[in-house]
Amino acid sequence: MAEVMYGPMQLLVIGFENPDFHGQIREALGSAMEKGVVRLIDVRFVYRDAEGEVTAMEATQLDEEERERFGAAVGALIGLGAAGEEGARKGAELGAMAAAEQSFGMTEEDVRSIADAIPNGTAAAVFLIEHLWAKSFKQALRDANGFLIAEGLVTPEALMLAGAALREAVEAAEAEEKKRPMAAPAR
Repeated sequence: MAEVMYGPMQLLVIGFENPDFHGQIREALGSAMEKGVVRLIDVRFVYRDAEGEVTAMEATQLDEEERERFGAAVGALIGLGAAGEEGARKGAELGAMAAAEQSFGMTEEDVRSIADAIPNGTAAAVFLIEHLWAKSFKQALRDANGFLIAEGLVTPEALMLAGAALREAVEAAEAEEKKRPMAAPAR
Protein backbone atom coordinates (compact mmCIF):
# COMPACT_ATOMS: atom_id res chain seq x y z
CA MET A 1 0.00 0.00 0.00
CA ALA A 2 1.37 3.41 -0.99
CA GLU A 3 2.06 5.96 1.70
CA VAL A 4 -0.51 8.74 1.87
CA MET A 5 1.25 12.08 2.03
CA TYR A 6 -0.38 15.00 3.74
CA GLY A 7 0.59 18.63 3.48
CA PRO A 8 1.37 20.67 6.58
CA MET A 9 -1.65 21.30 8.79
CA GLN A 10 -2.47 24.65 10.30
CA LEU A 11 -4.80 25.27 13.21
CA LEU A 12 -6.35 28.73 13.37
CA VAL A 13 -8.55 29.99 16.19
CA ILE A 14 -10.20 33.28 15.24
CA GLY A 15 -12.40 35.52 17.37
CA PHE A 16 -14.95 37.97 15.96
CA GLU A 17 -16.24 41.04 17.79
CA ASN A 18 -19.62 42.20 16.48
CA PRO A 19 -19.51 39.58 13.71
CA ASP A 20 -20.83 40.72 10.36
CA PHE A 21 -20.88 37.60 8.19
CA HIS A 22 -21.99 37.92 4.59
CA GLY A 23 -20.31 34.84 3.12
CA GLN A 24 -16.94 36.56 2.64
CA ILE A 25 -15.06 33.95 4.68
CA ARG A 26 -16.74 31.05 2.87
CA GLU A 27 -15.99 32.72 -0.46
CA ALA A 28 -12.29 33.32 0.30
CA LEU A 29 -11.76 29.83 1.70
CA GLY A 30 -13.79 28.29 -1.15
CA SER A 31 -11.61 30.04 -3.72
CA ALA A 32 -8.43 28.66 -2.11
CA MET A 33 -9.97 25.18 -1.97
CA GLU A 34 -11.10 25.31 -5.63
CA LYS A 35 -7.57 26.25 -6.68
CA GLY A 36 -6.20 23.26 -4.75
CA VAL A 37 -4.12 25.46 -2.46
CA VAL A 38 -5.70 24.25 0.79
CA ARG A 39 -8.08 21.56 1.96
CA LEU A 40 -10.49 22.16 4.81
CA ILE A 41 -10.03 19.34 7.27
CA ASP A 42 -12.42 20.81 9.81
CA VAL A 43 -14.00 24.10 10.80
CA ARG A 44 -16.21 24.87 13.77
CA PHE A 45 -18.00 28.20 14.06
CA VAL A 46 -19.54 29.14 17.39
CA TYR A 47 -21.73 32.25 17.63
CA ARG A 48 -23.30 33.71 20.77
CA ASP A 49 -26.02 36.24 20.00
CA ALA A 50 -26.86 39.32 22.07
CA GLU A 51 -29.24 37.27 24.26
CA GLY A 52 -26.63 34.56 24.88
CA GLU A 53 -28.12 31.92 22.55
CA VAL A 54 -25.39 29.74 20.98
CA THR A 55 -25.31 28.49 17.41
CA ALA A 56 -22.58 26.15 16.19
CA MET A 57 -21.71 24.91 12.70
CA GLU A 58 -19.14 22.43 11.43
CA ALA A 59 -17.86 21.67 7.93
CA THR A 60 -15.20 19.56 6.25
CA GLN A 61 -14.03 18.75 2.74
CA LEU A 62 -13.31 15.13 3.64
CA ASP A 63 -15.58 12.24 2.76
CA GLU A 64 -16.19 9.46 5.31
CA GLU A 65 -13.26 7.28 4.15
CA GLU A 66 -10.88 10.26 4.13
CA ARG A 67 -12.04 11.30 7.62
CA GLU A 68 -11.26 7.86 9.01
CA ARG A 69 -7.89 7.65 7.21
CA PHE A 70 -6.97 11.17 8.30
CA GLY A 71 -8.09 10.54 11.87
CA ALA A 72 -6.04 7.34 12.01
CA ALA A 73 -2.95 9.11 10.65
CA VAL A 74 -3.23 12.02 13.10
CA GLY A 75 -3.97 9.67 16.01
CA ALA A 76 -0.99 7.48 15.11
CA LEU A 77 1.36 10.46 14.99
CA ILE A 78 0.17 11.77 18.34
CA GLY A 79 0.35 8.27 19.83
CA LEU A 80 3.83 7.67 18.41
CA GLY A 81 5.07 10.87 20.00
CA ALA A 82 3.41 10.07 23.31
CA ALA A 83 4.18 6.37 23.69
CA GLY A 84 6.20 4.97 20.79
CA GLU A 85 5.00 2.16 18.53
CA GLU A 86 2.32 0.88 20.90
CA GLY A 87 1.03 4.43 21.30
CA ALA A 88 0.91 4.80 17.51
CA ARG A 89 -1.28 1.69 17.16
CA LYS A 90 -3.66 2.82 19.91
CA GLY A 91 -3.67 6.39 18.59
CA ALA A 92 -4.55 5.21 15.08
CA GLU A 93 -7.53 3.27 16.43
CA LEU A 94 -8.77 6.17 18.55
CA GLY A 95 -8.16 8.69 15.75
CA ALA A 96 -10.14 6.62 13.24
CA MET A 97 -13.01 6.30 15.73
CA ALA A 98 -13.02 10.05 16.45
CA ALA A 99 -12.98 10.84 12.74
CA ALA A 100 -15.82 8.40 12.10
CA GLU A 101 -17.81 10.36 14.68
CA GLN A 102 -16.77 13.54 12.80
CA SER A 103 -15.26 15.08 15.92
CA PHE A 104 -11.58 15.41 14.87
CA GLY A 105 -10.77 15.76 18.52
CA MET A 106 -13.24 18.59 19.11
CA THR A 107 -16.15 17.35 21.16
CA GLU A 108 -19.45 19.05 21.86
CA GLU A 109 -18.00 19.81 25.29
CA ASP A 110 -15.17 21.70 23.55
CA VAL A 111 -17.74 23.69 21.57
CA ARG A 112 -19.57 24.53 24.83
CA SER A 113 -16.25 25.63 26.38
CA ILE A 114 -15.62 27.96 23.44
CA ALA A 115 -19.17 29.28 23.67
CA ASP A 116 -18.78 29.86 27.41
CA ALA A 117 -15.53 31.77 26.81
CA ILE A 118 -16.93 34.23 24.29
CA PRO A 119 -19.13 37.17 25.28
CA ASN A 120 -22.63 37.77 23.93
CA GLY A 121 -22.61 39.23 20.43
CA THR A 122 -19.31 37.57 19.44
CA ALA A 123 -18.20 34.49 17.56
CA ALA A 124 -15.21 32.19 17.31
CA ALA A 125 -14.01 29.83 14.60
CA VAL A 126 -11.56 26.96 14.78
CA PHE A 127 -10.11 25.97 11.40
CA LEU A 128 -7.91 22.97 10.62
CA ILE A 129 -6.48 23.46 7.13
CA GLU A 130 -4.12 21.27 5.11
CA HIS A 131 -1.73 23.18 2.86
CA LEU A 132 -1.94 21.15 -0.36
CA TRP A 133 0.46 23.42 -2.23
CA ALA A 134 3.28 22.21 0.04
CA LYS A 135 2.90 18.47 -0.69
CA SER A 136 5.17 18.51 -3.77
CA PHE A 137 7.63 20.79 -1.94
CA LYS A 138 7.63 18.35 0.99
CA GLN A 139 8.37 15.45 -1.38
CA ALA A 140 11.18 17.41 -3.05
CA LEU A 141 12.73 18.07 0.36
CA ARG A 142 12.48 14.37 1.25
CA ASP A 143 14.04 13.39 -2.10
CA ALA A 144 16.97 15.70 -1.31
CA ASN A 145 17.32 14.13 2.18
CA GLY A 146 16.17 17.36 3.80
CA PHE A 147 14.79 17.47 7.33
CA LEU A 148 12.86 20.08 9.28
CA ILE A 149 14.90 22.14 11.71
CA ALA A 150 12.33 24.80 12.60
CA GLU A 151 9.13 26.30 11.28
CA GLY A 152 6.70 29.06 12.03
CA LEU A 153 4.32 31.49 10.46
CA VAL A 154 5.16 35.14 10.19
CA THR A 155 2.27 37.48 9.53
CA PRO A 156 2.68 40.76 7.64
CA GLU A 157 1.66 42.51 10.87
CA ALA A 158 4.53 40.82 12.73
CA LEU A 159 6.96 41.92 10.02
CA MET A 160 5.69 45.50 10.32
CA LEU A 161 6.21 45.38 14.10
CA ALA A 162 9.72 44.01 13.60
CA GLY A 163 10.46 46.77 11.08
CA ALA A 164 9.18 49.44 13.47
CA ALA A 165 11.33 48.04 16.29
CA LEU A 166 14.35 47.97 13.98
CA ARG A 167 13.71 51.59 12.92
CA GLU A 168 13.50 52.66 16.59
CA ALA A 169 16.75 50.84 17.40
CA VAL A 170 18.55 52.46 14.45
CA GLU A 171 17.23 55.92 15.35
CA ALA A 172 18.29 55.44 18.99
CA ALA A 173 21.77 54.32 17.90
CA GLU A 174 22.09 57.30 15.54
CA ALA A 175 20.98 59.71 18.30
CA GLU A 176 23.51 58.15 20.68
CA GLU A 177 26.24 58.47 18.03
CA LYS A 178 25.47 62.20 17.60
CA LYS A 179 25.84 62.75 21.37
CA ARG A 180 29.38 61.36 21.44
CA PRO A 181 32.19 63.90 21.19
CA MET A 182 34.14 63.75 17.98
CA ALA A 183 37.63 62.33 18.25
CA ALA A 184 40.54 64.66 17.60
CA PRO A 185 42.17 64.12 14.21
CA ALA A 186 45.30 62.01 14.24
CA ARG A 187 48.61 63.93 13.83
